[in-house]
Amino acid sequence: MRALNAELSKLFSLPGIWLAFLIGALAPAVIAALDSIVEKEDIIAGVSTRLAEIGYSGLGFGVQGVIILGVLSVSSEYLTESSESGGGQQITTSLTVVPSRPHFLMAKAGAVTVTSILLCMVAMMTTVSATHLILGEYAPAFEASRLIGVVCYWTFTALLAFGITVLTKNGIIPLTVLIINSSVISFSFLLSKITKLAFYLPDRAGIEMFMSFNDESNAIFNRFHTPFTAGLVMLVWVAVFFIVAVIVFHRRDVAA
Repeated sequence: MRALNAELSKLFSLPGIWLAFLIGALAPAVIAALDSIVEKEDIIAGVSTRLAEIGYSGLGFGVQGVIILGVLSVSSEYLTESSESGGGQQITTSLTVVPSRPHFLMAKAGAVTVTSILLCMVAMMTTVSATHLILGEYAPAFEASRLIGVVCYWTFTALLAFGITVLTKNGIIPLTVLIINSSVISFSFLLSKITKLAFYLPDRAGIEMFMSFNDESNAIFNRFHTPFTAGLVMLVWVAVFFIVAVIVFHRRDVAA
């Protein structure tokens, strides 16, 4: 518990973490508000085919906040301190305080998990508020089961970003790839047009925990996974990355 509290304290002391909170808390609400404005006329007329998805698309995009969170939690350990501080890295001090490397990673992953859940809950509140502000009585009811799926998606994504960054020791590669994949172009979605194996990639499976996909004609695809199965698929990815990260981190020379 002391290690977890220490990791939470370190996480909240990072300057970049506030960017993660800002994106995670506000981006879903802004997208939900814009989506509501675009669809409002059709929703009032009762002809909208996207009413059930209003808000959830924003929550899918807001996952970038926890991606930044997961990456920063690890990459900050490898930043070289100023010469006044000795020019070393935080990871050396961290492992002096918590010599057990698996214990250290568990505490850090726990801090990422707790913070991701809290950030997701804030995002859901801002998203629901924005939707009701624009649509009023026409706002869709947010289902508890789908919101639980959102929480799982955000948390698992943060832990994937965490695991990948442990392997790379650098935040640039995972941050760039994961941000582009979640905002600009989904590589797994493109691959799903070619092979069904793409449906088992973590982001493509995970997002099915709370929303469906639309094609060019706005017809909703049949789910490839049930929300529960989608969650299991993503959980397996998280477990695999975390196990590999623990093994690599345990064998790695910190100074290397």
